Amino acid sequence: MQDVVTKAITHGVYIVTTRTKEKVNGMTAAWASQVSMNPVLLMVSIAPARYTHGLIKESGYFAINVLSDGQEGLAQSFGFRSGRKHDKFQNVPYFDAPNGSPVLKDAMAFFECKLTDAFTAGDHSLFIGHVIEAKLLKSDQEPLIFRWDDYF
Repeated sequence: MQDVVTKAITHGVYIVTTRTKEKVNGMTAAWASQVSMNPVLLMVSIAPARYTHGLIKESGYFAINVLSDGQEGLAQSFGFRSGRKHDKFQNVPYFDAPNGSPVLKDAMAFFECKLTDAFTAGDHSLFIGHVIEAKLLKSDQEPLIFRWDDYF
């Protein structure tokens, strides 16, 4: 059943970023979605073992950076190494959103979110964030679509 799900359900590719007093980190995610229009709420699904999981809980803010077609390499660099041991932002230009969430300068768009809820869903946590800042940085690009075989 899992093989069918990974091949047939489509997702975008995102870098979820956060900042605490001591650390800036980000991770590649495909499971992100809008869950409300009023207020605008987004959800990202993250496994508790991921370093970013604890940092989002500590920070209370996160950003969802939308990658564009052709940025598979950037997605892989934020997905294949742990931020516990590596500075994923080394040589990656970024700026801070209003509440300090790192935003990749090469992202197609970003959404900075204030964490409003967290729920356990199987082996992941669903982080719900109220969008407090959003911007389309590159309107001439198409979003990167997640394909299982591109990453695994």
